[in-house]
Amino acid sequence: MPQFLNSRERGFDAAFAALLGAKREEAQDVDDAVGAIIADVRARGDAALIELTARFDRLDLTPATLAFAPEEIDVACAQVPEDERAALELAAARIRAYHERQRPEDARWTDEAGADLGWRWSAVGAAGLYVPGGLASYPSSVLMNAIPARVAGVERLVICAPTPGGVVNPLVLLAARLAGVDTVYRIGGAQAVAAMAYGTESIAPVDKITGPGNAYVAAAKRRVFGRVGIDMIAGPSEILVIGDGTGDPDWIALDLLSQAEHDESAQAILITTDTAEAEAVAAAVARHLEVLERRAIAGPSWRDFGAVITVDDLDEAAALSNRIAPEHLELCVEDPEALLPLIRHAGAVFMGHWTPEAIGDYIGGPNHVLPTARSARFSSGLSVLDFMKRTTIARMTPQALAEIGPAAERLAISESLQAHGLSVRARLDRLNG
Repeated sequence: MPQFLNSRERGFDAAFAALLGAKREEAQDVDDAVGAIIADVRARGDAALIELTARFDRLDLTPATLAFAPEEIDVACAQVPEDERAALELAAARIRAYHERQRPEDARWTDEAGADLGWRWSAVGAAGLYVPGGLASYPSSVLMNAIPARVAGVERLVICAPTPGGVVNPLVLLAARLAGVDTVYRIGGAQAVAAMAYGTESIAPVDKITGPGNAYVAAAKRRVFGRVGIDMIAGPSEILVIGDGTGDPDWIALDLLSQAEHDESAQAILITTDTAEAEAVAAAVARHLEVLERRAIAGPSWRDFGAVITVDDLDEAAALSNRIAPEHLELCVEDPEALLPLIRHAGAVFMGHWTPEAIGDYIGGPNHVLPTARSARFSSGLSVLDFMKRTTIARMTPQALAEIGPAAERLAISESLQAHGLSVRARLDRLNG
């Protein structure tokens, strides 16, 4: 059974704080192993990749077969049923249209001193996307990572997608083709992250690495950060539903289970102003768990980390939601627009009874790579901006330097940085000479 909390009851604050502090991340200490794998790839390149892929993925490769050949991708794409292809093409089109609106604009202006200032945006040169293999092989993740990179203008886009035992997911390769990926490597784990960060004889290094993965992949991304950029260190999935008694209990239950079925450490929470709704949703979750295909995963998630919280009003629900800062937030209330302004911290918000979180995972348009573990308090989901960087621009005229240069010189002197001050003074002296 999940936790049942009522904000009116004594001890609620302590119980809620314990819920926030529950550690759901991987407990296994993998950092030392990951460090050794990265060092091995840096030292031995392709040879290390081939050896590690044979050990972990039971797949024998050569430098020539690290990447899928175009003909192999052709064959795999041809295996995708037409209805699945059409669905993936619709998803790709919607994701691309949404992200094209995120492209930032360059700017230049002249300020009151006569200085020409501004900024310009440019894409990173190369990006590497990690796509999990095996049971967690999701073509939707390919689209969500690759399409924003292409919209940003990334010139070289590669994917690392392990194929344990040589088993290939044709939908992943079709998604890569639809998104404009240049090369797909059939390697995974920390060794794939190391190869993308440092390069090998066959794999050129990239500038940014994004995409989900297991504890080893997350630890590797953490270790290579600084050498390359990364998107985030994502934890287990999360969903919070706010209700007011107007929702369908079955719908809400299925929405909660849609994240619980991801991972035994995933978290699903309902906050509602209606006691009857709380009871009905909990009962519906129990019914669905009896027949859900992934009940062996969703059941422990709901039992160990799930919660049903009853509150007095929606203002209180919003306040608790902001403390949770959930990855996914559903506003299953009569008037979601009125509640939205009270929400400050959430990775993504899904408005109203007809907007299940699952629509955002696949085809809504916004990105499904979102901050977890309360990091929505200070970070955002993946976007076009993650594949771009801003370069500032400044141009002084002699008149502008004459006006603001003396202040710069004074500040340099106050910081005991003599050359800084002299570099300005030399130009001012020329103007006054």
